[in-house]
Amino acid sequence: MRLKDKTAIITGGANGIGLEAAKRFANEGANVAIVDYNVEAGLQAEQESQENGQKIKFFQVDVANRESVDLMVKEVMGHFDSIDILINNAGITRDKTLRKMTVEDFQKVIDVNLTGVFHCTQAVIPYMLEKEKGKIINTSSIAGVGGNIGQSNYSAAKAGVIGLTKTWAKELGKKGINVNAVAPGFIETEMIKTIPDMLMMQIKMITSSPRLGKPSDIANAYLFLASDESDFINGHVLNVDGGMMK
Repeated sequence: MRLKDKTAIITGGANGIGLEAAKRFANEGANVAIVDYNVEAGLQAEQESQENGQKIKFFQVDVANRESVDLMVKEVMGHFDSIDILINNAGITRDKTLRKMTVEDFQKVIDVNLTGVFHCTQAVIPYMLEKEKGKIINTSSIAGVGGNIGQSNYSAAKAGVIGLTKTWAKELGKKGINVNAVAPGFIETEMIKTIPDMLMMQIKMITSSPRLGKPSDIANAYLFLASDESDFINGHVLNVDGGMMK
């Protein structure tokens, strides 16, 4: 029980990687707050998880809206009475090449994928500082490490997440709070189904691993960085990409 009696907030936790991580954390003894904008998916995930005996509770939030985030954090504290781990996993895509991308599409991705990370982290920090202990894991991407065609907005946001991670690690490390990032490669989720077959073939050719990633691969990385086993790791970006970014 690597997370026994700890409380974790997982944004974007109603499906995909976030839900996989929520179940993994709960199995390791954590109380889990899955926070998501999608109420229907969130309530369904909560019901199914609780039927399996897991301590998972859904809270609705728009991470791009600070008032919504502050309210969510207060509700989580009211329900679980502590916040020990934050997984900034929520993210969206609005892919287009530079010439075709609208200002609205660019800004929306920045608002959710970058500003949302700032909102959630700043909102939980007071509770971690009070305990002088905490784990923050931010979800970047290989697009934030090496860029990606058609993803100016997404790549910029995910590169920004790396900058936040390294800055916060320096600011908060001496106060007992570890801040790290995970940079997933191409993971088998609903999001990846929009990639054309020809491009997917090219992706598989440049990946050292014989398969694409699974949500469990990212959930396991989150778990390690959230556990006490990673106490001496701070400001690190862990690529989980099957060897794509060599």
